[in-house]
Amino acid sequence: MKIYTAQELYKLLCESDESVWIEAKGEGDTNQSLMESVCSFSNEPGLGGGYILYGIAENKSTTGKDRFVIEKNIECDKIQSDISTQCACMFNLPVRPKIDIEQLEGKNILKIFVPELPSQQKPLYFKNKGLPQGAWRRIGSTDQRCTEEDLYTFYQDNTSFDSSAVKNTSFEDVDLKAVEYYRKLRKEVNPKAEELNYDDQELLRSLECITKDGCLTFAGLLLFGTKQVLRRTYPAMRTDYIRVRGNEWVENVDERFSAIEFMGPLMLQIDRMIDAVVSDLPQNFSLKEGQIYATTKPDLPERVIREAIVNAVMHRSYHHNRPTQIIRYNNRIEITNSGYSLKAQDEIGTAGSDTRNQLIASIFHETNLAEFKGTGIRTMRRLMIEAGLSMPTFESNRKGDTFTIRLLLHKFFNEEDIKWIDMFGSIDLSENQKAALIFAREIGAVDTLTYTQLTGEKPELAEKSLTELEKAGVLTRKGKTLEVTYYVLNKDYPGLIPQDNPPSKVLIPQDNPPSEMLIPQDLQDKINALGQRPKKVLVKQIIFQLCRLKPRSKKEIAEILNKREDHIQKEYLSEMIGNELEYTIPDTPTSPNQTYKVKNGEAK
Repeated sequence: MKIYTAQELYKLLCESDESVWIEAKGEGDTNQSLMESVCSFSNEPGLGGGYILYGIAENKSTTGKDRFVIEKNIECDKIQSDISTQCACMFNLPVRPKIDIEQLEGKNILKIFVPELPSQQKPLYFKNKGLPQGAWRRIGSTDQRCTEEDLYTFYQDNTSFDSSAVKNTSFEDVDLKAVEYYRKLRKEVNPKAEELNYDDQELLRSLECITKDGCLTFAGLLLFGTKQVLRRTYPAMRTDYIRVRGNEWVENVDERFSAIEFMGPLMLQIDRMIDAVVSDLPQNFSLKEGQIYATTKPDLPERVIREAIVNAVMHRSYHHNRPTQIIRYNNRIEITNSGYSLKAQDEIGTAGSDTRNQLIASIFHETNLAEFKGTGIRTMRRLMIEAGLSMPTFESNRKGDTFTIRLLLHKFFNEEDIKWIDMFGSIDLSENQKAALIFAREIGAVDTLTYTQLTGEKPELAEKSLTELEKAGVLTRKGKTLEVTYYVLNKDYPGLIPQDNPPSKVLIPQDNPPSEMLIPQDLQDKINALGQRPKKVLVKQIIFQLCRLKPRSKKEIAEILNKREDHIQKEYLSEMIGNELEYTIPDTPTSPNQTYKVKNGEAK
């Protein structure tokens, strides 16, 4: 970690409050509170340690620069000696922080740097409390007492959480179709792989998916467990695909979104997730010379979707019993999983991979479900550039313990983009600055870290470029943390379209516009002409065309045709399923989130 002066740390405190690696302590804070911060900085994985400024009191009744007050001169020598002694004897291991006396505004304060302990020495804990109650972690700007699950994070014994046994499970809880699919994929990669000669139980044992006692490991449960055992043991270990109308998540989402729930063995669910997302993407139609039928290809490469989804489920922290979310907005896809990146944010996409789930990652790699270690994100970036799309962006949130991938769907610098950028004609914009402005319009904000991911520029150049846009009046600074500075479009800029009302042609892909534009006029005319007793074949043709535009629920079809749901189900859908249509959730036909799509993606 970079060495900071007390003056630099105090400035950061005043600008952005306490953070994951800066803590202010005054004489009014208890000795226990100070030692808890020492413990959390020593333990937190990947943080590198943290700073404590002793002699700066926090006034919680105010905000801004006045919140942190430099106290009168403190007895630095005595306090320094006390802290050093306590760090040496209170914990299971002696801690040796670096303590310096520095001056702020003519007053002495203590700058205490607590280094992160080597992994083999963690967790540090108070001897009189033991584990896990005596161990602390640094989460956001707070010190948090460890739980039993946190101990998996600290113990580095060449095992990972996914190798732990799941109680009350057995080989009977294995979905044999998932095992069969593993064999198929593995054979394609290496037909002579030794494990292909084993029976199913021996195979899972060789993959460390079943223990010697016959229990499934966590990896075995997730990769090969039946839907029933997953629902019984970890009901939130699923992936939700959520379609949102518009470009923003809103709390009151009545009739503004639909969702598909994926639960079951990951070996079988990965392809289903990818198919669901790809079927919703804008499609390019082409008819090559000599072909009879047109072919379709999504604007966003399918391989990018695969890499993003596999990355989410492979690197997810399964300590959190909550779903992975794939959110499809009009203008982008966001995939969020629990578990911040184990690599530093500015190293995401570089060679090598820090793996959270070693067994799951190994099985994904040996079946080609995932790229070689550390190459997936680089592959995504290359494919997005080749497709004329914006670079994917990544957000690792240590405080919320989440990781998000964002994929914009429209082509960058298309005709609409150029027209929009022209309104800044009086400003000399670089190509990278133009890309940043378009990103801010689409997402609602841009920050220095995202700028580096979009453009490949170094962080110091990103800061300079965005500051120039702020000085020009185009961007407004909204906040600053230790790592990044956030900006939004300045709505008061002359002629600038507010970020919540961008050009509709850019933000609305052709296959997913607002509800009133979902049905082409010629199809609407056919619906209007049906009458009270239409011919069955005509209704089925219309339902087919509706589901070809996008997957639709029974309720949605009934509302469009002005019929009862039970009538639509009995007279039409029951006959079309398996022929012209298929379920988007085939394993649960009666799911409340069930929708219908054209079988095998056919266009007729």
